[in-house]
Amino acid sequence: MLRISPTGDDGFRAGPRRRSPERSFGGAVVAQSLLAAGATVDPGRAAHSLHAYFLRAGEASAPTDLRVERVRDGGSYSTRRVTAEQSGRAILELTASFQVAEPGFTHQVPQLLAREPVSLPTAQEAAAEIEGPLRGWFEQLTRRHPFDIRFDGELPRVAASRGEPAPPHQRFWMRSLEPLPDQPLVHAAALAYASDMLMLSTSLAPHARAVGAPGVAAASLDHAVWLHSPVRADEWLCFEQESTWAAGGRCHCSGRLFDRAGRLVMTVAQEGMVRPLGPR
Repeated sequence: MLRISPTGDDGFRAGPRRRSPERSFGGAVVAQSLLAAGATVDPGRAAHSLHAYFLRAGEASAPTDLRVERVRDGGSYSTRRVTAEQSGRAILELTASFQVAEPGFTHQVPQLLAREPVSLPTAQEAAAEIEGPLRGWFEQLTRRHPFDIRFDGELPRVAASRGEPAPPHQRFWMRSLEPLPDQPLVHAAALAYASDMLMLSTSLAPHARAVGAPGVAAASLDHAVWLHSPVRADEWLCFEQESTWAAGGRCHCSGRLFDRAGRLVMTVAQEGMVRPLGPR
């Protein structure tokens, strides 16, 4: 998923991720677009932020063409704009910024309060304790996403399966299932992928509903990521997510990613479409 091929004139292509038709995961397209942007930037400049709009649903069994525009190269920052296309139609627009490493003031307000990942069950172990359709969701989680995921506390989705509302937040540890190469851009792209995982589900927790359940339509609309510090995606990271608002068929969600030492390494904000279907 983190391999793209140059096609000339700042163009790149990402191959299909699935053999059979399946809707593309938005985080995968964001990650591939960031890789394309970074391929046109001096390696000494690290990705520090990206802003993306999801325009159309993508198809995971089809290739994606990535067209990069070199917006600006300044003394400290470089900006790139990427259009991801399938069959000649834009499915995502992304703007990314890269910065030369430099010293600066340092502080951090959010603190990590989580149990150690090795003490928590894997998705497969959690599935073994669950009956009914929810077990299938846990079992396919690592098939769909290439991460070892350990949930710290009960997921709102589990409460929803009982017809119970839950607070709009969740927390889990994650790391890549496979070791990744040392290039910082690869790890930044892996984090960009993860930044879209499970985020919208927090907005449905107070309503005892879940993304993918009958009677619910959900999709990411726009997405922003700030990468605060270089970090490896194949080492344990803790992702805290919450939803602060929902109304009018939309919701706002945010997330904070910490490394195992408690250092805040990424902040995410996302607006999504969440609609009840059927009689109201």
